[in-house]
Order: sequence, then C-alpha cells, then structure tokens
Amino acid sequence: MIEGVAALYILMLAAFVGFEVISRVPVILHTPLMSGSNFIHGIVLVGAMIALGQAETGLEMTIGFIAVLLAAGNAVGGYVVTERMLEMFKSSDKKEQGK
Repeated sequence: MIEGVAALYILMLAAFVGFEVISRVPVILHTPLMSGSNFIHGIVLVGAMIALGQAETGLEMTIGFIAVLLAAGNAVGGYVVTERMLEMFKSSDKKEQGK
C-alpha cells in the first residue's frame, strides 16, 4: 500500500492535473463530461458499498456508511445538475405549448 509522502504527492498531483484538465474544457463539452463523471461517481458508490461490506470494526462500518452516503449523494446530485443543464437547452416554444 502507498503510505505517507507518496500518497500525499499522488493526491496533490491528481488535484493539480484534474484542475488543469477541467479548466481547459470548452463550455459546449461540459454537459457530456458531466454525464461521464456521473458514471464514475456510480463506480465510486459501488466501491464504497464493497468497502462497507468488508468492514469488521465499528469504526470501519461508520466510515464505510458515511462513504456510501456521500457517494450516493454525489451521484444523485450530479444527475440532478445534468438534468437542469439540459433543460436550459430546450426551446421556450415547447415549454409554452406544454402549459
């Protein structure tokens, strides 16, 4: 397992690279990228559930439950935001005909 300074270095490098990549994405591509990131958040949720399933102590179970809760909220929130973004691209004529 990775420990100490190496883990911190990887975390800082991932944060820097992630920020640089996302800041250079054109506005038109944000919605498709949000859908892709929602898929990744679903995988994180599955990983959190697996970790919770293998927890043995009370502390591990508590941390695993919090991880599942946060991962589920992140995945659901991502889909809600994506849906709201897609609503912005619908024409106003269709909205008024439905009323």
